[in-house]
Amino acid sequence: MQQTAHLWLFFVLVFGIIVLPGLDMAFVLASSLTGGRKAGLSAVAGIIAGGVCHVAAGATGVAVLLKVVPSAFNVLLWIGALYVAWIGISLFRSGAAFSAAPLGEKHPPAVTFRRGVLTCLLNPKAYLFMLAVFPQFVRPEYGPLWIQALVLGAIIAFNQAAVYGAIALVADGARGWLESNPAASVAAARLVGGLLLFAAVLTVLEGWRSA
Repeated sequence: MQQTAHLWLFFVLVFGIIVLPGLDMAFVLASSLTGGRKAGLSAVAGIIAGGVCHVAAGATGVAVLLKVVPSAFNVLLWIGALYVAWIGISLFRSGAAFSAAPLGEKHPPAVTFRRGVLTCLLNPKAYLFMLAVFPQFVRPEYGPLWIQALVLGAIIAFNQAAVYGAIALVADGARGWLESNPAASVAAARLVGGLLLFAAVLTVLEGWRSA
């Protein structure tokens, strides 16, 4: 019973973190608006794959390096923020982001998937979570650590799929209307680009303060 409550607490914490706007959410939103449902879901799959890597890193102790060497965290933080900011600037400057010839045709799902993985891996909030929260839910008395890591990883993946998947589908629904309204399309492209830039700046400020 205690272990069940333990897992539910982890579920609630993960859900609360994922629903907060950040780099991953902004990337999924931008991908779905510019490339449609397939691109949005590819971005979600990439984020989930990146999350699996985070869990593997946390379970094997690789994340400890970022705690022992703070400068490594700062480098990761800046690279991640600059990467997302670059995507935001590209989208902001694109006046035809939601045209009838979607960006999804230029960027296959595999490309969006890889970008999703990279966005997640360069998200400093994920490393803060793996350093500050994840270790508290891995207990020797609950059995083999690798099984616990699989269960906790599955909880993280479920939350990512549910939250980001819903965002991708909603954004795809709005995309049809944007394609038929050129002025709104340009405004939305700039809005989403600005959102990515804002997420990048906010990540730097919050991550640097936490580090």
